[in-house]
Amino acid sequence: MATKRNASSHLRRRLRTALRLFPLLLFAVVCYLQFRTLSRFSATVTVPCDDDTSQRAAVDGLLDRLRASVTFLPLRDPRKREGEWFISALNDSSEPEGEARNLVLPSAASSGRVLCVRAPPRSDAAYALAWRDALPRGAALRPGLTFVSEMSYDYRNLWHGLSALVPFASWHAWGGCAAAPERWALFHHGAAVRTGASGWLASLAEAATGREMVLETFRDAAADGAGTAACFEEAVVFRRQMNGLSRERLLGAFDFMRCKARARCGVVDAPRRDMSALRVTLLFRTGARAFKDEATVERVFRAECAGVAGCAITAAHSNNLTFCDQVRLLSATDVLISAHGAQLTNLMFMERNSSVMEFYPLGWRQRAGGGQFVYRWMADRAGMRHEGSWWDPHGEPCPDSPDILSCYKNRQIGHDEAYFARWAARVFAAARERKARRRREALGEERQPEAAACGCR
Repeated sequence: MATKRNASSHLRRRLRTALRLFPLLLFAVVCYLQFRTLSRFSATVTVPCDDDTSQRAAVDGLLDRLRASVTFLPLRDPRKREGEWFISALNDSSEPEGEARNLVLPSAASSGRVLCVRAPPRSDAAYALAWRDALPRGAALRPGLTFVSEMSYDYRNLWHGLSALVPFASWHAWGGCAAAPERWALFHHGAAVRTGASGWLASLAEAATGREMVLETFRDAAADGAGTAACFEEAVVFRRQMNGLSRERLLGAFDFMRCKARARCGVVDAPRRDMSALRVTLLFRTGARAFKDEATVERVFRAECAGVAGCAITAAHSNNLTFCDQVRLLSATDVLISAHGAQLTNLMFMERNSSVMEFYPLGWRQRAGGGQFVYRWMADRAGMRHEGSWWDPHGEPCPDSPDILSCYKNRQIGHDEAYFARWAARVFAAARERKARRRREALGEERQPEAAACGCR
């Protein structure tokens, strides 16, 4: 009996001991399992907690590989048709709807990459898309917004230069005039333009954007002779000029530029001045395509103007006028009379529904082709009335010369007094009636405050 009691007492002591040791045993098991788990994980992924140098080396290696992967492509892709071969890796779009077709970079289409251009002197230009943190070696990042344009014509020509400016002006206005360009990168047939645009176009661009027109020349980006790249933090690219621009946006772009130019040049309340007057401007040229007898031409038009109530004529020479002189003169013009030439580009500063009368020397009608009608097209785009043209039927022929540039282009222009008188009488009377009708309508309208923002959305 005593033996059984001793055995029972011994068993209870062992159980009590086991219960006291159980928490320690459980803790040891948990620690062991954690150790095994961490061991398995660290066998595949090693994270050096105390070695930042290794991490930096890994990041630098990745950036080096990204830089090396940047591929420059010819800016002019001969496999593509005109309008698509410039930066051919990306498709342009009319966004917002109604705008001219454009590319905005960086974007989802470029996977967030910026545009880089390499344009060394006397070499074909090339472009690439690169991440801002991994630009090509030696590339210069140009901060802010860059306007990029490509066209097949000369930016120093007022008509062609304006065709390149219109889509930028529309895009700028539609964006609330907030995105002003830090610089302009201009290309002609895929080559960088380093000489700039005409002074007239630069003045209009500066008026429209509120920023000086600074040309990207790529000179410092190519200083080492190897053709290092200029990369643009932001860029909007137009490679088809006004293609895709709706009629509404086209008229709006001209209204916007007209308003901005007038504001720059201090023209105040132009639409409401002299509503009872008919203001006619004879804008003469000097030299090429000038009238042979300016005095007679002026006399004929003054005689017809004298027969219209409130009509007054101003005669001026375009070569004597500054940009703002031209803005002020044409803002006060209802009928513009001028020979075919760059000075006619100023028609955009007149009020909508104003009239234009155009004159040509001998040979243009027969040999100039469609290009002679550019100011008809412009008048329509700007909301003006092109009242027709007169081609001089007299002059010396150009035998054996099919090229207008070699013989006909810069001849002077004669006159036909009877025809000019009849033509002027018809145009002046119609313009006077339109102004009278507009004045009657304006009397019944409540005067609206001036649009200080010139249509910025």
